[in-house]
Amino acid sequence: MFVDIAKITLAAGDGGDGCVAFHREKYVASGGPSGGDGGHGGSVFLQASDQLSTLSDFRYKRKYTAQKGGDGESARRSGKKGEDLILRVPRGCLIKDAETGRVIADISGDEPVLLAKGGRGGWGNIHFATPTRQAPRFAKPGTSGERWEVQMELKLLADVGLLGFPNVGKSSFLSVVSQAKPIVADYHFTTITPVLGVVTLGAGSSFVMADIPGLIEGASEGIGLGHAFLRHVERCRMLLHILDAAGSEGRDPIEDFETINRELASYLPELSERPQIVAANKIDLATPEQLTRLREYFSAKGYEYFEMCAPITEGTQDVVQAVSRKLAQLPPIKRFEAQALPADYYEPKEGDNFSVEAEDGIFHIEAPWLLRILRRTDIDDYESLQYFQRVLNSSGILAALEEKGVQEGDTVCIYDFMFEYLK
Repeated sequence: MFVDIAKITLAAGDGGDGCVAFHREKYVASGGPSGGDGGHGGSVFLQASDQLSTLSDFRYKRKYTAQKGGDGESARRSGKKGEDLILRVPRGCLIKDAETGRVIADISGDEPVLLAKGGRGGWGNIHFATPTRQAPRFAKPGTSGERWEVQMELKLLADVGLLGFPNVGKSSFLSVVSQAKPIVADYHFTTITPVLGVVTLGAGSSFVMADIPGLIEGASEGIGLGHAFLRHVERCRMLLHILDAAGSEGRDPIEDFETINRELASYLPELSERPQIVAANKIDLATPEQLTRLREYFSAKGYEYFEMCAPITEGTQDVVQAVSRKLAQLPPIKRFEAQALPADYYEPKEGDNFSVEAEDGIFHIEAPWLLRILRRTDIDDYESLQYFQRVLNSSGILAALEEKGVQEGDTVCIYDFMFEYLK
């Protein structure tokens, strides 16, 4: 089954908790704290695979979670890091935030892409020992891993998109110019899934062509099959428009051409401006008058125009050579750039709470929403730290610290981030 849209939840592993323990050894008095740190949670990565061509694997399993980090142990032993989860998806898969539609990643390259970062392990009590507090009896829990609900959209990576009404000969053409083996039959919607074929012109010279099925009038509004597959045209560097020169099904090939271009413009205006080459197929069934009319029309419109009979390969190589020449002048296949998180993502929302507790002279701040801001804060960058301080002030956290009696020089701990309080 061909599935090109799926909605799933990706959850990175939580960090392990820090350990409270004390060193005990014969003849060693007051050995001190020895609780180790929790391990970091595993992260979730997506990696492109050329062995996959559909998102059907994600249709029934909707949640994917990386491994939690191990808890810290005594004798200063840190917990084991959670194992990363690497999901393989078809090349060309676009990942969007399911709620906002923001593009998170385009899985088109070879390197794994980080989607959800694992939580950090909590500190063990060895980190909280001071000259005046030699036996800290507390440790920090691990932080939560990132969690995203995402929409996956498969947009095929192809240099050339084959356009045309059903039964004009797109599949026949693809089958004779490439090694692809699409189903060819004399009825509508024979092709019900996009088919990719590699067209080879010689050593080191090839391009990928995609047969886009089901484009008819109203496709952009959900009529026929085209509404499900128009997205696969988006990445194509150019389009090859195949027509039934003979109008063997009672349709006018020129009207077909104009209709499909209107559908492209309705779905995405920039598609109607994509370079196009026109190939009139079934010339063995067309009259001289029909062919003359097509030549004159497309010549006046400025399109490169060719005539062919795909089943017997007449004229097909001329079309392929013209496509190759055009591709040499065009930019690479379109890649979608990841979009930055909205500015208000980092701001506290209504209902976001926090707590401030003092324990053994350390002021602990607990605020899950603050963690997402802390993850994105560069502590070595002055402006980034200034922004973080403004958030602490505007959210009321600094005021709460003062109510708890914090003094200049006291230690403030936000998860595994510790700093000295300065007025």
